[in-house]
Amino acid sequence: MSLLGNLFGRGSKPIFAKSHYIYTETIKSTPFMKKTAGSGLNMKRDIYYVVASVELGNTTTKCILTATNLTTSKTYLLDKTVKMTRDIRPPKEGEKVFGETVWEVELTKESVSEMVRDTILESLKKAHVDVEEDLDFVVRSTGVTAGFATPDEVGELIIALAKGCLEAGIPPRKMAPAMSKDNLRKDLQEESYLDQVMFDGAVVGVLPPTGRVVVANEMEGELVTAGIKVASNWTNVDFRNPCVSMDFGTTLAGRITNNDKPYARTIGNFCGLAGAISDSIIRGTEKVDKRGGAALDLYEKGIIKGADWKAAAKYATEIHEHVDIRKVPENRERFGTVPVDPKAAYEAGTTLIGCDVGKDGDEIPTLVKLGHEIFETSGIHTLFATLDHVSTNVVKRLIEEAFEEGVIEEGSMLGVTGRAGITGKKPELILDFSKDYFKETIFVSDALAMGSAMMARCMNSLGTPTKPVGGSQGGPCILGPRRKLQKK
Repeated sequence: MSLLGNLFGRGSKPIFAKSHYIYTETIKSTPFMKKTAGSGLNMKRDIYYVVASVELGNTTTKCILTATNLTTSKTYLLDKTVKMTRDIRPPKEGEKVFGETVWEVELTKESVSEMVRDTILESLKKAHVDVEEDLDFVVRSTGVTAGFATPDEVGELIIALAKGCLEAGIPPRKMAPAMSKDNLRKDLQEESYLDQVMFDGAVVGVLPPTGRVVVANEMEGELVTAGIKVASNWTNVDFRNPCVSMDFGTTLAGRITNNDKPYARTIGNFCGLAGAISDSIIRGTEKVDKRGGAALDLYEKGIIKGADWKAAAKYATEIHEHVDIRKVPENRERFGTVPVDPKAAYEAGTTLIGCDVGKDGDEIPTLVKLGHEIFETSGIHTLFATLDHVSTNVVKRLIEEAFEEGVIEEGSMLGVTGRAGITGKKPELILDFSKDYFKETIFVSDALAMGSAMMARCMNSLGTPTKPVGGSQGGPCILGPRRKLQKK
């Protein structure tokens, strides 16, 4: 924050990168001639790249359709269809259960495929998107790894996601990167740099941890980091390396990147439980489903109005006595119920920082009990205010742990996304703490979907050199350095 900003009190209000919607009909009818700032008339037609982000989470299952303007690098939403994962149908006779969500909802290949298929078809219909004519790419991701015991089970889930996409009519070629520019539709070929640089695994200028997978939901961390960078285009914040991302879905995901060039390295990963903490507390009200109930079932605008914030802060402190946040010990195979490989992480130079409730969630019943007591004593408004303080304290403790481990570089930005990190008064409370540690803090909705759009672009080398998303804060596009690196 600048000196003038401090003097006049600016910067104390949270910066939101909110999703902007656009109609499919609008992107199809973009005019060939338009005025651009400082250059008069532009004869080039805007090209949009349409991506479906298919997400199977512990609490929600989504299909989010995005359209990226490849001139401005701004990503819009076409549709967001959200279903509750708890509504996945029960296993039928003869079906094999290969895993379960963190809330013990049993999953079969058939039931997951059906849920994914129906969610995609509903989203495509609402957005008037034709699979063959309009849709360019599909990215699949899942946070449902906490209830899995083996890599084979995770593999079954990936297969089920792909099967659901195929059943929705998505051709396989739209789920894999193009081998050359010729494999892209004609108007996209002019926008692609596939003939100059290949996709080498780096997404938005950040390399993943080397070696084995170090945390089960690693892809989520990669996508939300990319998504926060993309979403920052709607703000005045240059959210590029070095940066820190945190995704507060049911489970915790996120990354810490350094400022190496041309590619930054992932030097930190977050893992464990996040929104599951709030969900556990809210179940104490007995107003939501005991197995699949979530805080978002009761959340509504104004829910914290009239809350006793002093009491809420006190309750949150009591709840945090059961929350374990620290560098993941090398001997743990799970942390916060999420499978981890700390030894592989530390050998690769990546620090794992986790959030747990007791040990692998064994004190969740205690949070449910505390939620009941708070609700009975102080009511629903103060209970939701308590959740705001609980999430803020999680962010605070994660940041303090990361700084203590020395893995956050000077000048880093912080980006927060996910339902348990950006709702209610959380952004104001988080900013009050984070402004002393970070250059800027931004809050983003739909970061995972935005990251899916970015990953699809990276896979097909659809960069925007004049509006770079990768690279360092204030720096140029890294296309040139990438060329040189790949020629070696």
